[in-house]
Amino acid sequence: MSTIQRIVAPLNRDWRFGGAYVPGSEQPAFDDAAFDRVTLPHANVRLPWHGFDESAFQFESIYRRQITLPETLRGRRVFVQFDGIMTATRTFLNGEAIGSYDGGYLPSLFELTEHLRWGESNTLAAVVDSRELPHIPPFGGRIDYLTFGGIYREARLLVVPTVSISNAFVKPVAVLDPGQRRVDVQVTLDAGSDFAARSRAVGVRLLDPDGRQVGTASAPLTVAAAGRAEVRLTVAPSPDVRLWDLDAPQLYTAAVTLAEDGQPIDEYRTRLGFREARFTPDGFFLNGRRIKLRGLNRHQTYPYVGGAMPARVQRRDAVILKRELKLNIVRTSHYPQSTAFLDACDELGLLVLEEIPGWQHIGDDEWQQLACRDVREMIERDWNHPSIVLWGVRINESPDNHAFYEQTNRIAHQLDDSRQTGGVRNRYGSERLEDVFTFNEFLDPSSDIRPPNHPHYLVTEFGGHMYPTKPWDGVERVQQHVLWHARMHAQLASHDGYAGGIGWCAFDYNTHADFGSGDRVCYHGVSDIFRIGKPAAALYRSQCDPAEEIVLEPTFPWAMGDCAAGGPGLGMILSNVERLKLYVGDRLVDEVLPDRGDLGYLPHAPFFTQALQASWGQRLQDLRIEGYIGERLVATRRFAARATDAHLLVEPDDRVLHADGSDATRVVFRVVDADGNRRPFSTVAVVLEVDGPGESIGDRLLSLSGGVGAVWIRSTEQAGTIAVTATTEHLGSQSVTIRTTPVEPEPY
Repeated sequence: MSTIQRIVAPLNRDWRFGGAYVPGSEQPAFDDAAFDRVTLPHANVRLPWHGFDESAFQFESIYRRQITLPETLRGRRVFVQFDGIMTATRTFLNGEAIGSYDGGYLPSLFELTEHLRWGESNTLAAVVDSRELPHIPPFGGRIDYLTFGGIYREARLLVVPTVSISNAFVKPVAVLDPGQRRVDVQVTLDAGSDFAARSRAVGVRLLDPDGRQVGTASAPLTVAAAGRAEVRLTVAPSPDVRLWDLDAPQLYTAAVTLAEDGQPIDEYRTRLGFREARFTPDGFFLNGRRIKLRGLNRHQTYPYVGGAMPARVQRRDAVILKRELKLNIVRTSHYPQSTAFLDACDELGLLVLEEIPGWQHIGDDEWQQLACRDVREMIERDWNHPSIVLWGVRINESPDNHAFYEQTNRIAHQLDDSRQTGGVRNRYGSERLEDVFTFNEFLDPSSDIRPPNHPHYLVTEFGGHMYPTKPWDGVERVQQHVLWHARMHAQLASHDGYAGGIGWCAFDYNTHADFGSGDRVCYHGVSDIFRIGKPAAALYRSQCDPAEEIVLEPTFPWAMGDCAAGGPGLGMILSNVERLKLYVGDRLVDEVLPDRGDLGYLPHAPFFTQALQASWGQRLQDLRIEGYIGERLVATRRFAARATDAHLLVEPDDRVLHADGSDATRVVFRVVDADGNRRPFSTVAVVLEVDGPGESIGDRLLSLSGGVGAVWIRSTEQAGTIAVTATTEHLGSQSVTIRTTPVEPEPY
């Protein structure tokens, strides 16, 4: 029989949301019968995907939930943890204030123990202020992204013994030397005010993915006073543990236990990976191997609901970045992001630069202290993720502030001496307190970028706002967007002194009225706001090894025909093959090799041809492109000269969801021609119907942009089958089904 007293229970269902806060609505006697029943994650308002008023979500709101804990749990400590509330919260239990938290990106933890009525219903209430409050990072100046509002991440109830484990830093050391390899474990314990003097010990077991033990250690513990205490242990792992790497991201589990009088009463589990990651003057090295970093920045927000998407959707972004765009690093611009996203990065082998909240502005002393708190809490939350290789401890693109940044770097180094720090700036002459010179390089990439005259040089933004591109833009602009990314990565590949580059950015995102294109969207991404790739996304995809995937993507629609005289027109094709053959009709018009000029530094440079321009008068014949590796034909693409909107494709990311009221998956709509090629100027109107235990997060009537669009389908709490039907006037209807599986009810 287990003696473990820790209970971690989800607290996401059965919330009541009252919209705008009314004084007194946090009190138990307040009648919330008219409140909406909602499930977390939750946005305080749903919005169109563009063209809305950003003040719509900036208000105070009220959330309430009833919780009942049985008498059998009396004697333990009880906490509620919110993973993310935007922007500030005041929390109440049975009308009594139990704490507040200023900040939207890191967890807030509140103890309920002293105010609980055991065996009875208790009213838990959160008053949420979603305004852009100037004393809280990132606010106080102008920021080019929206933060939205609500309890937009998950929540949970923690029930623990009086003395419990609150955190554990599990740090692999000397991982490349099996004879010296070890794991240093720092266990943080938290003792309540009522505890007995007993014999206690802390133990650590390292477990492989099959649950087999590969290392263990233990140490006695003396708890003499209430509050926090630390215990340090060293584990010598089995010599045959495997390294965490990009292509083989091996993960282990550390099971940390607290025992009293020989019986384990608490267990805290966290994952870890054995890897060495270092930025050096000769580039970035992972496990002793030089890796040229190729990545993009990610905003965590989505159309309609901002950040309020569940774990499955957050994880999907990591899948898109790693498996579809073939990246090896992502930057969490400009704030700590969902742990579900970071977990997926661990599992997929996607490196992460994680940074504190902020954009250009540095506030007063109170603001700076909150930013220092953010450094501490970000690192203490995420220090066991092997995917994270760099802590961003400077406010993005901010001016120098010696005392402030000396403190942020000191905090990071004291908490975690296994990772380097970076400070993202766009001023080359700024003070360099961080370990890695992380720089936003906003030059026209047709110009030479600055030489790597500072050790540990990583470009963390380029392009983006300097060349925003919509999916429906003309050929010349689309191709210049591709070239912007291609030229920068080629220059970064040309010298080992550059660690690599992280482009701006992965996905289009919502912004304020005075940024972006005036419709509350920054069209800076290589993919649109629905995570659907533009042609620039194919550049990143084409950099993968052809053994992983053959990529062959022209940057033009053959059936379009519009092209500026003398422009790049129909000339650029993105692929990772060795040679292309191009046929107009049945006539071979060109055989081309990848660019051997400046773009030749890329693993797979684009192909350019003039033959299609020369064949302009024959464009009413079909185009066929063949890709070869050696003499072997490995890919063929066909493009009709008289292509029309032929089919509507409806493609869900997932076919099975949990019936918990929050699980969701994206459903993508694409208009394609008879050969399956996207029609970039299609604006087909789609009427969406959802039947069964689900709802649409998105518009019921969609006008596709660039021939594509998407909604997310969210489960209810009923198991069954969701039917999603998309109907168009001329392309007919298409349907898909998504099954929802039952889940256990939340216990409290």
